[in-house]
Amino acid sequence: MEPNGTPDENASYRYLSTRGEDTGFSFEEVVLNSVAPDGGLYIPEEIPRATAWESWRNLTFPELAFEIMSLYISPSEIPPADLRDIIARSYSTFRSPEITPLVRLREKHHLLELFHGPTFASKDIASQFLGNLLEYFLIRKNESKTSTAADRHHLTFVGATRGDAGSAAMYGLRGKRDISVVVMFPEGQIAPVQEAQITTVPDENISSLAVDGTFEDCQNILRSLRADRQANEDFDLVSSRNWAQILAQIVLYFYSYFALTKQSASFKLGDKIRFVVPTGKFGSILAGYFALHMGLPIEKLVIATNENDILDRFWRTGRYEKQRPGRVGPSGAVLGSGLRKTLSPAMDVLTSHNFERLLWFLACEFASSAGMDHYWNQRQASQEVCKWFRELDEKGSFGPVYRDVIRCARREFESERITDEQTLDTIRAFYRHSGYVLDPHSAVGAAATVRSIYRTRGVIHHISFSTAHPAKFSDTIVRALQGEEGFSVEDKVLAAEFADLEKREKKVTPMENDWQKVREYIRARRGHGGIA
Repeated sequence: MEPNGTPDENASYRYLSTRGEDTGFSFEEVVLNSVAPDGGLYIPEEIPRATAWESWRNLTFPELAFEIMSLYISPSEIPPADLRDIIARSYSTFRSPEITPLVRLREKHHLLELFHGPTFASKDIASQFLGNLLEYFLIRKNESKTSTAADRHHLTFVGATRGDAGSAAMYGLRGKRDISVVVMFPEGQIAPVQEAQITTVPDENISSLAVDGTFEDCQNILRSLRADRQANEDFDLVSSRNWAQILAQIVLYFYSYFALTKQSASFKLGDKIRFVVPTGKFGSILAGYFALHMGLPIEKLVIATNENDILDRFWRTGRYEKQRPGRVGPSGAVLGSGLRKTLSPAMDVLTSHNFERLLWFLACEFASSAGMDHYWNQRQASQEVCKWFRELDEKGSFGPVYRDVIRCARREFESERITDEQTLDTIRAFYRHSGYVLDPHSAVGAAATVRSIYRTRGVIHHISFSTAHPAKFSDTIVRALQGEEGFSVEDKVLAAEFADLEKREKKVTPMENDWQKVREYIRARRGHGGIA
């Protein structure tokens, strides 16, 4: 950016892969490809400093998004007027004029409501933006081609979901020309409202597959498709690991920080703050890491996990293990424990794929202690990440990582593990205190916040993320609040927009737990709707 805040037309913002020495990827390449050729994830070569971030205090959400995204997107790739238009269209679908309103729950505890988008989930923040970005680049690539040209550039989005991510991707990409969407979910293992959202999208370019297996099985199918050269050549796959989704969420940290300065007399511009984020795949809280290194005064980022606690265990032990340590079996072998089905299903994951991005930055910081140049540090970081994830693929775990790596991780992050029982207790406690109804994922974050406030003796303001509307998990809400004074599902939980979901025509295909069958399904669907 130039001193007056306008984008520098000569600026060049480049990206690299977490697993290779290749650098110099453009933003367009990063968005259209999602995953690097070597299997790594894209990250910016440098995290930009927002030297004038305090001047953004009174900007609207779209205006703030433009300032932040302009630090990562060269105006030679997306002219400023086009970027403003993409942002405006992305957030015009939200029901709240604030996009993500901030509400006060208790003293020093504030809640950022992220469920005002079209699918009532936090994933809309990233998915609406990504959908419009993909459409923008495809229109530009295909502008000289006829509608029937065989060489039109086409993308196929294939995703695996426990609910919110899949429906948000569908709504972000529905009706987009030259984009096809195939979303897999474990049959019978997601909330009824979430399943209805996924299976009732009528657009021709949208498909849903009910897989006979677990969410981890769906993820394994996705990994096999990505690893298959023919599938990538045939379908030009794009995935939910897209850097643009992280970029969109960086805005949340700055916007909620500024909102708090306006709401609380005890919080001033420049004061330190803690953010608490319920997470499974590590995307939302990773955006906070970028906000911190851009200059936002974040004292700590608190990771809130449910009983599928791979992240919490890493912060405690330095080991990254899919299986939790279990009891000793008759033969003397330690029997691990796999995925648990919890009340916060969007967080029921064994691996957190965006965590790879943070590990690269931690490894790079560790490498810098050797006193070598920056490019050497980057190469060393990529080598470490390759080694760690090769071990993860072969053994299901890696680590413990170097002592200085986990020390760096603990400097900026803390972690908490919240059980189902504690989730229900938290929903009840906040309802009794203020009448506010938390969905189970937001309750995981709220419970972790209560602990963090206690540890910090109540002197630091906290913002926790509310990731879904409670109507999406009405069974859990009823279980927690049935019999509470003044509680009724109709008045406190249900959303009018969900009233006819169950009555809509479903469009879903049962699918075996077989990645090759999924590949054949995608191939057979070519020529339908958005599939070219």
